[in-house]
Amino acid sequence: MSSNKTTKPLLLFYILVAYVLIQFSWWTYLLVKLNNEVTTLQTELIAGNTSSSEALMIQESEVLNKKLHKQWLMIFGEGSVFLLLLILGIARTRNAFIKESEINRKQNNFLLSVTHELKSPLASIQLQLETIQHRSLSADQQQAILSDALDDTKRLHTLVENILVTARIDNHSYTLQKESFDLNTELKSLADSLQKGSCRNHHLQMHFAANCTIDADRLAFHSIVTNLLENAAKYAPMNSTIQLETAQTSEHVKIVVADEGKGIPVAEREKIFERFYRIGNEETRSSKGTGLGLYIVKELVEAHGWKITVGNAATQGTTFTITLPKHIKS
Repeated sequence: MSSNKTTKPLLLFYILVAYVLIQFSWWTYLLVKLNNEVTTLQTELIAGNTSSSEALMIQESEVLNKKLHKQWLMIFGEGSVFLLLLILGIARTRNAFIKESEINRKQNNFLLSVTHELKSPLASIQLQLETIQHRSLSADQQQAILSDALDDTKRLHTLVENILVTARIDNHSYTLQKESFDLNTELKSLADSLQKGSCRNHHLQMHFAANCTIDADRLAFHSIVTNLLENAAKYAPMNSTIQLETAQTSEHVKIVVADEGKGIPVAEREKIFERFYRIGNEETRSSKGTGLGLYIVKELVEAHGWKITVGNAATQGTTFTITLPKHIKS
């Protein structure tokens, strides 16, 4: 449906462009024809003027030919400039139209995904609470249901937090409050928490370089790592391994998140960091998400002055690498 909405206006735009170009060519033809007819008529008048000497007629013909040449140059020059401006205008209008259509498509996908992401945990929480309310359950059963409800609540919290962070980034109101902390301790704490939650169906393997201390905004850092690990869990097969590693050189510290999923095509690697962008169509996509996670990751990474790259793993899957200077000063 959205494809038809985009194609029809674009087709009308191309028809209008074709009409303008045809009209431009037609009026150019008429102008040239009229110019030639006037010149021919003037030449015939000179030739028919018997009172003029032959030398004078030749002189007047040369003047007329020079005038015709100047008129040709004027028509060609002004016509070329007009055509160039017309082509540039058409190209810019077309690009703006396509860009606007792409934004609308992404926003439509975002609305569809947010609707699903909100309704799904809310419906689940409601069902869990009604089960506790209307049934006699053992303490262990109640604890299991409450645990699932808590997971759904955390999922809602993450969704709302991502939307709020995105709004603050877009409004340029997100400020970093940097502090110094141990990188490995922070990563292990986050990984252990996610292993019990959104990454519980995967195996998190951690390999950390010793003595890594960084200066960063702690909450922003949590958002970066959480989004990367949840993204890996989202697209990697069940019970597969997700690697979380750190490495350091004399100048840099690297944080690596690698999964065993299908990988990301080269053509998609820059697009995945765009706001609302997700591979595939929202109406047919089965994985959860809103298309904001990796956008937030890149924006927060760059806000720190760091760099993030993406590539395929050695065997299969995707690898995200964050590179930051060693011994960052706040």
